[in-house]
Amino acid sequence: MKKLSVSLVAMLVLFSLLASLVMADNHGDMAKVRVLHASPDAPAVDVYVNGDLTLEEVPFKTDSGYLEVPAGTHDVEVFAAGTEYAAGEGVLQADLEVEAGKAYTVAAANLLESIEFVVAEDSMEVTEGQAKIRVGHLSPDAPAVDVGIIGGDALFSGAEFPSITDYAEVDPGTYDLEIRLPDGTQVLPLEGTELAADTVYSVFAVNTVDSLEVIALVDYEAAASPDEMPTTGLGTPEQSQSMWLLIGGALFLVAAGGLVWRKRFQ
Repeated sequence: MKKLSVSLVAMLVLFSLLASLVMADNHGDMAKVRVLHASPDAPAVDVYVNGDLTLEEVPFKTDSGYLEVPAGTHDVEVFAAGTEYAAGEGVLQADLEVEAGKAYTVAAANLLESIEFVVAEDSMEVTEGQAKIRVGHLSPDAPAVDVGIIGGDALFSGAEFPSITDYAEVDPGTYDLEIRLPDGTQVLPLEGTELAADTVYSVFAVNTVDSLEVIALVDYEAAASPDEMPTTGLGTPEQSQSMWLLIGGALFLVAAGGLVWRKRFQ
């Protein structure tokens, strides 16, 4: 009886360790990618990754949220929504290389006839108690601009199309910002911009210069990190896989125990 108990405990520990390894391995070799449709005259699009339809009917000014993809190089192609897929025939194609544990924004930018990818690595960390922000100039016919406090200092200077600035850390709070020309002429007011503590933001200027607008995205929140996978009633995908592994292990142990007991009392 004692030998049986020891054996069962040892096997259960083995299954638990194996489940932990599965979780670590599945999550550790993944990257996060977010796609943004920022081409003002392009129709809604379908996005294929390695030949597989990944995003459907994405309209202008829409982002996908973060998607987990394996680290490595991926073929990304963009087609007008509903177009039949044909490798290499998309309106936009690129090989996207991503590293494990990192996050990226991939924006389809410029006018349709010159559409291009603008890719940037996103920050997943911020100094405790601070906010972090960057801006992306994705308006194809707008000149270089500054972004700063209305009538005050610039946070970002000389941002040109198509570019995404480095991040700047600021105190959390509500700011009256503006997009302006280098000579101080206001292009677009951004009054009442709220920047929360422990949060990272990307703010993209999109559309043509006569219809300029901004898209503000959260890259990271300490309270609800993009590092966390979406959850369901069964937990994250890794947790679900590990749970079923443990259940399978437990059933195996029960069956094994039953066989031992039957042999013992036959």
